[in-house]
Amino acid sequence: MNKVFSNAHAAVSGIKNGSTILLGGFGLCGIPENCIAALVELGVNNLTCISNNAGVDDFGIGLMLQKKMVKKMIASYVGENAEFERQLLNGELEVELIPQGTLATRCMAAGYGLPAIFTPAGVGTEVANGKEIRNFNGKDYLLEYAFDADFAIVKAWRGDTMGNLIFKDTARNFNPLMAMAGKTTIAEVEELVPAGELDPNQIHTPGIYVHRIFKGVQYEKRIEQRTVRKEA
Repeated sequence: MNKVFSNAHAAVSGIKNGSTILLGGFGLCGIPENCIAALVELGVNNLTCISNNAGVDDFGIGLMLQKKMVKKMIASYVGENAEFERQLLNGELEVELIPQGTLATRCMAAGYGLPAIFTPAGVGTEVANGKEIRNFNGKDYLLEYAFDADFAIVKAWRGDTMGNLIFKDTARNFNPLMAMAGKTTIAEVEELVPAGELDPNQIHTPGIYVHRIFKGVQYEKRIEQRTVRKEA
C-alpha cells in the first residue's frame, strides 16, 4: 500500500461536504497548516471540525471559518478568534465546548475501539445536560461517546513512507491521539524519510494508523500571543 502523496491537495482529496474532521495541534503549535490551506482551496463546506481550539482569524481553522466552511465546531478553547465569536453570536455556527481532558479521552477511546467512556469531568455543570450519569463507588461519572470522525488530519515532525510518525515538543499533544481516531488519517510532516530510517524506540504513532502522508512546505510556526519583559 503506497501511503505517500505528492502534496497537501492530493492528500485531502476525497474529503467531501458534511465530513467530520479531527484536526491536531495545540493553539497554533503542531497544526496541519498545509492541509488546512488545501481544504480552503478545495472549498468543501458543512464540516464538523473537532480540535482543541479554533485557530486565529487569519490562520489555522480561522481560515476555514472565514470561508464559512464549518457548520459545527467541537473544541475546548476558542478565545483567540473574533470571527468564531461573531458567527457564534449570530447563530451561524454550532458550538460544543468540552473539557480538554474529555476531548483527549474521546479521541483515545475512538482509537482504541471503545464506544464510550465515563468521566467525572463536567458532572454538575452544563456539560452534563441531557447526558447519562452513573455512580461508581460513591462518585458520579458522565457518559461521553467516542468521536466518530471521517478524517483525522495531523502534523508531525518526522515520518517515514510507511506512515510512522514522530512528534516534537508541544505538537505531541492531541496529534498522536487524533491520528489513532480517524477512519482515514492524513499526516503532514516536516521531514519524510524512507521506511527503516526512524528509530523504532522514538516512534509515537505506528504507521498502521496512518493512511496518507506527505512532506509539507513553508511552515510559519506562529505564536498566538507574545509577551515580553518590559525594559528596565
